[in-house]
Amino acid sequence: MIARLKGAPLAAFVFAATWLAYFGMLQFSVVRLRIKIVVTLTVAAVLLAWWLARRLHLALSPLVVAMLLVGNAVVGLRTRFFSHVPTEWAWTGRGVLAAAAVGAAAALWFRRPGLALGTAFAAYAAVTVIAIRTDPSPRIDVWITLQQAADAMARGENFYAVTWVDSPGIQDAFTYLPWTAVLLAPGRWIAGDVRWMHLVWALVLTVGFWQLGTAARERRPAAATALDPRWVAAAAGSAILLVPGTLIQVDQAWTEPLLLTGLTWWAVLMTRGRTWWAIVPLALACASKQHLALVLPLLLAWRPFGPARAIATGALTGALIAPWFLTAPADFFRDTVTLLMNFPPIRFANTWYLYFQHYHGITLPFWVTGLIVFGTLALAILLIHRRRPPLGELLRWSALILLVANLVNKQAFYNQYWLVGALVALSLIADQADDRAEDRLSRSPNAADPTATGAPPTDRDALAPSRPPRR
Repeated sequence: MIARLKGAPLAAFVFAATWLAYFGMLQFSVVRLRIKIVVTLTVAAVLLAWWLARRLHLALSPLVVAMLLVGNAVVGLRTRFFSHVPTEWAWTGRGVLAAAAVGAAAALWFRRPGLALGTAFAAYAAVTVIAIRTDPSPRIDVWITLQQAADAMARGENFYAVTWVDSPGIQDAFTYLPWTAVLLAPGRWIAGDVRWMHLVWALVLTVGFWQLGTAARERRPAAATALDPRWVAAAAGSAILLVPGTLIQVDQAWTEPLLLTGLTWWAVLMTRGRTWWAIVPLALACASKQHLALVLPLLLAWRPFGPARAIATGALTGALIAPWFLTAPADFFRDTVTLLMNFPPIRFANTWYLYFQHYHGITLPFWVTGLIVFGTLALAILLIHRRRPPLGELLRWSALILLVANLVNKQAFYNQYWLVGALVALSLIADQADDRAEDRLSRSPNAADPTATGAPPTDRDALAPSRPPRR
């Protein structure tokens, strides 16, 4: 039975506090391994699992959102920070993010969601300009491989067969799936730096937040909601764009925002009832980075998407990848599979694997990681199939699977953990399209509740086609 919302205000404050602890530790985690970081991330995983087990509908409020956004500002300024950006400009960027977080909180307090989300994106854009202008050549293999992969495409070469020049890390492999390079290459071709394209996709992501809130609003009459779903979209979107560590992520050219953009637009199209069109942004995300392969089985078990669309997504992903695989299959397989499996752990990855290896000299066998990850995945598939959850809950299951995989992997860093937190925030926007949550609030304790008797919600309840409210 889905829990009633008696504890929702307290749960919302716990969520805000966990968010700040989680992202504060992530900012602190860059280039360092500490047991307190791994423990904090693990506690967040336990709380997320409890949220899913109880099936709470989290009720945000202006006070909770103000706490979260102002907390973003304080934590971002006070937490230890690493960046290749010159110190004075790094502080400028952090100040811009902090000021925007306070400004967005004020705009949301006065019910100006468009202003809040616009302020958050403007700050993100300003930080991107600061990073690119003051650190034009960051010493990280991610940026170097993306830059030189774009150059290889311009020459008509397969970048899986290229050896990189002046890379401080990986020298002869492109470890991502190919569409990461394709989607970012125009930034290099047009303006000299792939990070400009990161900014373009951040704009697409921001529009996606607003569109998801708008789609949710169309599905639920305004009189039935305590808050405008677009207000929730602006709150969650601002929190994602302004989290501690944003300057680091932008400067290092980490690519998880690309994945979130694809998943956000998938959610928009699903909420609007365009379920077959939703395959396109999802396949683009799946063709960009490997770990979304853990999410696709959840979608296969989720009735509103289902096996046919999941298989079609896999097929389209394969078609998108095929030009690079077919022209250099050995190089492709080595770069994207075997090299990552055999790659030595990086000493500042914040995972239990690294903790046991670094502090106790114990190397966990691969089967332990596989048992934990695939056991959690199997449980999630089973519960999704039986419960037929709404979209927001499905996104939280996806976040939990990725978080568990990160915690027991050989390596996981700020960017992988960032995607988990961002998916949780995205799920709060998607929750606004769930008609059932507020229906339960309006019932008396003695009212009949089909979920209380074990009757599963229908597919139509889980995700009905979009219809505008009658005026």
